[in-house]
Amino acid sequence: MTPSAPLPATPPPSGPVPLPASVDDALALLGAGDYVAERSLATALFLSLKLRRPLFLEGEAGVGKTEIAKVLAHTLGRRLVRLQCYEGLDVASAVYEWNYPRQMLEIRLSEAAGDRDRDSLAEDIFAERFLIRRPLLQALSPDLAGPPVLLIDELDRTDEPFEAFLLEVLSDFQITIPEIGTVRAAEPPVVVITSNRTREVHDALRRRCFYHWVDFPDAARERRILEVKRPNTPAVLSDQIVAFIQKLREIDLFKLPGVAETLDWAQALTELDVLELDPDTVHDTIGTLLKYQDDIERLRGDEARRLLAEVNAELAARDA
Repeated sequence: MTPSAPLPATPPPSGPVPLPASVDDALALLGAGDYVAERSLATALFLSLKLRRPLFLEGEAGVGKTEIAKVLAHTLGRRLVRLQCYEGLDVASAVYEWNYPRQMLEIRLSEAAGDRDRDSLAEDIFAERFLIRRPLLQALSPDLAGPPVLLIDELDRTDEPFEAFLLEVLSDFQITIPEIGTVRAAEPPVVVITSNRTREVHDALRRRCFYHWVDFPDAARERRILEVKRPNTPAVLSDQIVAFIQKLREIDLFKLPGVAETLDWAQALTELDVLELDPDTVHDTIGTLLKYQDDIERLRGDEARRLLAEVNAELAARDA
């Protein structure tokens, strides 16, 4: 699992890329975007693509849910359409709205010219050229590269009425605009929905998706992520970073560090030319890893020394 980070420097495919034909192909597709995935995630992704149903991903912040959509868009050569959810998100921001300034200008020009009656003018100002397409409507629009990847990010931040609105979109891949009619996708987009589980998402929406819980990686996979994403990190330091963070996740902290923090810490330590962890370095850089003062205070001093001593002892025993 990898967090939101810059995609590889390799350019996206120049033409349409076929969807994976097997779970192994789905694993390879994610791997082509430098995403280190477990097989259960690749299985959920394969079924989602094969059966054209949304993929619903839950997990702690920073474990790589959003990155999956970015990698899919990159490796499939599709356009990424992102709807970032927040409290109070409405149809005007998520689906469409009318370009009122342009409509008013059209009305005034027509009134000045006197060339149209009120009925024809009312019909004309609700033409598609005055329509501003927001992410959900954009995702239903045709694209030469194939249906886009629609990322509905952090759905748990919205409210239940917006979830109810999404049911039409996710069931039939269509949106009804009163002034124009129903807009249907010629081909369904690839839909990835993420949630940090700050609240429960309704069962009606979950039933329309394939579900996967994106967990913190084990030590072996997190070490592999570091190799792929931060190849310049010294081997000894990488081992210490992974072992130390695995220990941290066993402590009752307010916010456990995700893979995003692992990569940030590795980059920070590399920039500081650190070759091996010591208590002072942990103390000075802990704010890269933990984001709440209570957690930081708990790890400073003796606790950090204890954890680092355990890490070094375990690594020495492994290498003996």
